[in-house]
Parts: sequence; structure tokens; C-alpha cells
Amino acid sequence: FHVHSLRKANSGRDFERRGASMFKFSSILILAIGLIVFFTTLPLAADQGQPAVVKVYKSPGWGCCGGWIKHLEDSGLVVKAEDSNKVSEIKSRYNIPVDLQSCHTAIVDGYVLEGHVPSEEVIRMLRERPSIIGLSVPGMPAGSPGMEMPNGVTESYNVISFDKLGRTKVFATYPK
Repeated sequence: FHVHSLRKANSGRDFERRGASMFKFSSILILAIGLIVFFTTLPLAADQGQPAVVKVYKSPGWGCCGGWIKHLEDSGLVVKAEDSNKVSEIKSRYNIPVDLQSCHTAIVDGYVLEGHVPSEEVIRMLRERPSIIGLSVPGMPAGSPGMEMPNGVTESYNVISFDKLGRTKVFATYPK
């Protein structure tokens, strides 16, 4: 009887030790998976192995551009902004169709971003590397990044891709 109850007591401690070991293993596994996901989704510049830098050209008086920049930074993108009174010339230089133009223009790793493009789509574009000039959210739709409304109103809008031949295609639709 005494040996039997001792065996039961030891098996309980063994179970506790195995449980603690499994917890440590599970925690390490979850951490490793998280790090892999983080580093594989971080947009990298094409051949440099460095995080892509989003260069934003904006008019000094537009406050919404700052909200969009913060949205990009909050998503892990590196942003450098430059106030310019010649934003329309920059749009012409990068062949942004007039009907796709918005308040600011950005360049990231050879691609053009026009307007309030969600960071999710910027990261997707950098990961997939489509044969396009860039992405645009024409106009300034309420609820798009940087254009959040105090009353929570969100307009539906499309993220449009455009290429060198002037072709456009819906890249994403919001809200999702």
C-alpha cells in the first residue's frame, strides 16, 4: 500500500514537470513563429536587405498627410516626409494619371503611392512586386488612413493599381 501511494505521488510530480516543460516549449514555439511572421512580412528594399523607406512629398498645409504618415509608421514602415510646393510636378514626373491623383505622393522601392493607400496594401505590393507603377486611393475618402472622421463615418473606396500603359485595376476594396 505504501509503495503504491508513493508511486502515485511521484507520477503527479512527473506530470507537473512535463506540464511545465510543455509550457516552456509552447511558449518558445509561439515566440519563434511570431518572429518568423514579423520578419517575413517586414517590407524590405529589393536588393538591399534593409527596410524599405517611404519618401513622401506633401504640401505644407495638408494635415491629413501627417495622419497617413503616422499610419504607415505604426505599421512598421520607415517614412521620410518632405514638404513641397511642387507636388503637382512630382505627380507629373511619376506619370500619375490625373483621375488617380490625391493630396500627396510617395515613392517606395521604385513604386509610387498616391493618396491614402492603406499600409496593408503597401506591404502586400512590396511583397508581391507586381509589374505596376504604383497604387492610388483617388481623392480623399472619409475613413481611409489619415482621413478618419470623428463620427466614425467611412466611405467605401478602392485601392487602384496603375501601370506604364495607363491600365488600372482594383488592387483592394475598403472597408474589407
